[in-house]
Amino acid sequence: MADDVLEQSEGTPDSYRVSAGELRQFVERYERLEMEKKDIADQQKEVMAEAKGRGYDTKVMRKLVAMRKRDQDDIAEEEAVLEMYKAALGM
Repeated sequence: MADDVLEQSEGTPDSYRVSAGELRQFVERYERLEMEKKDIADQQKEVMAEAKGRGYDTKVMRKLVAMRKRDQDDIAEEEAVLEMYKAALGM
C-alpha cells in the first residue's frame, strides 16, 4: 500500500492524485524535524540554566545572541534612535 495512489474522487484531475507512500515520507520527515527542534530547544534551556547557575544574566545573554545575528549598522542605527528618544524623555 505504500506506493498506492489515492484519489479524492472519481474524475479528479491528475494534479490532485496523492501517492500514499510519498505523503507518509513527507509527514514522517516533518515529524522527525519537529522532534529534533524540541531536542535542540531543550539543550538551549540547559545551557541557559547552567549559565544562570554560574551567575550570568540570561536575559542579557539572550539579547547578545539576538544582536550577534544582526547587522552592525542596523544595531548602531537602533541604538542612536534609542538614545535620541531617551534624551527627548529626559532619561
